[in-house]
Amino acid sequence: MFDMMKMMGKMKEVQARIKEAQDNLVKLQAHGESGAGMVKAIVNGKKQLVAIELDPSLLKSEDKIILQDLIVAAVNKANDEAEGLAKEEMRKSTEGLLPNIPGLDLSGLMG
Repeated sequence: MFDMMKMMGKMKEVQARIKEAQDNLVKLQAHGESGAGMVKAIVNGKKQLVAIELDPSLLKSEDKIILQDLIVAAVNKANDEAEGLAKEEMRKSTEGLLPNIPGLDLSGLMG
């Protein structure tokens, strides 16, 4: 028989775990690089740019367009990694709380 009170209690636990996972995303760090490591970007699990490292050889004015492209590429790679880390954090945080429903993707809840 369906126990509504038990279900509501479980949902509150799920909400608390999701909130905790969202708060922890700021602590995750994902790295991306481009130009054979000449540009490195670090983003957190919320896809916020935390740091950027540039090889000194790139700091010539004639290389401005190349540098811009390399920064964009490095940040995009770091964001891709951050997305994977965020999904894994969500999976770990809700493991055992929700039934395994094919097609149920809670990654959108990760803020």
